[in-house]
Amino acid sequence: MARIPGRLPTAPPTLADVAERAGVSRQTVSNAVNNPDLLRSDTLLRVQEAIEDLGYLPNRAARNLRTRASHLVGLRINPVQEGTASAIMDRFVHSLVETSREAGKHVLLFAGDPLDPLAGYDDLLRSTAVDAFVVTDTYLGNPQATWLGARRAPFVAFGRPWDNPSATHPWVDVDGAAGCALATTHLLDQGHERVAWIGWRKDSWIGEDRRSGWTRAMHERGLPTTGLASRVEDTVASGRGASAVLLDEARPTAFVCASDTLAMGVLHTLAERGLAAGRDVAVVGFDDSQVAQVVPPGLTSVRQPLEEVAVEVVKALEGLLAHPPAVGPGVLLTPTLAVRGSSSAVGFGS
Repeated sequence: MARIPGRLPTAPPTLADVAERAGVSRQTVSNAVNNPDLLRSDTLLRVQEAIEDLGYLPNRAARNLRTRASHLVGLRINPVQEGTASAIMDRFVHSLVETSREAGKHVLLFAGDPLDPLAGYDDLLRSTAVDAFVVTDTYLGNPQATWLGARRAPFVAFGRPWDNPSATHPWVDVDGAAGCALATTHLLDQGHERVAWIGWRKDSWIGEDRRSGWTRAMHERGLPTTGLASRVEDTVASGRGASAVLLDEARPTAFVCASDTLAMGVLHTLAERGLAAGRDVAVVGFDDSQVAQVVPPGLTSVRQPLEEVAVEVVKALEGLLAHPPAVGPGVLLTPTLAVRGSSSAVGFGS
């Protein structure tokens, strides 16, 4: 509503104003906003026209008190680890925010103590500030799932319940083994036979799952994997050191890495030795980070369908918050491979 100079702003229209304009009771207006199915179609139309004419905006806070719903979903965010190249959570958070908005919900981001995976959840749960949570970091053993489940707090996990396969909470994940098998097969189809693996330490469920895809693809072609694998921390420096050792001792012609961070380390090693990625030694990463898309000559990488993950997470949330709640099975999505210059066959074998 335009403000006229010299006059006080006009007060916003109220529920009573709508009732008077439509010639109905205030309860009827309330029903039109919160429970339209209770009204006859002609009555509902009359109230809706009055709402539009007056520019009435329902008091969301008051409505939330009545319905005990905040329409907020809590998501804990952690700081990006120093020395890494991946920012996969940025893509996921953006997709989740957009998809949640389309479903009439909003995402409430909160921080926590990096050393305490449960920090932050208790305050939001006690204050009923959110209707549900989206849980990530399931590779930590998912203590959040156990804690929230014990308190009957609705949540959906981005990531499988690695430490409890019989868990019944809803989850959405990306098939890392399939992604690494796809990456390895891509290299094998170009004629590479000595494809090395650089992954995370053995206590990483996700790392071991991704490694299994490399192992499976190699064994399906009858190729050995002994001496071609390394387990390290997820840093560029670790990828750099591991690739140097493998090049000296195993002489691979290609690398598949559990992350773009490790793959960046391999690119550093190749540059130091005067070797060209793609032409002399092929390299494939995982996560299709922004770094993978801009680093010369372009890093081939497994791309997680994070937009689809967000859609499935919101679907699961809607099921959890329905009356009665509906919990479906876990959803496992298949990644794709973004092929770039680092795995080009040009020059290989010449």
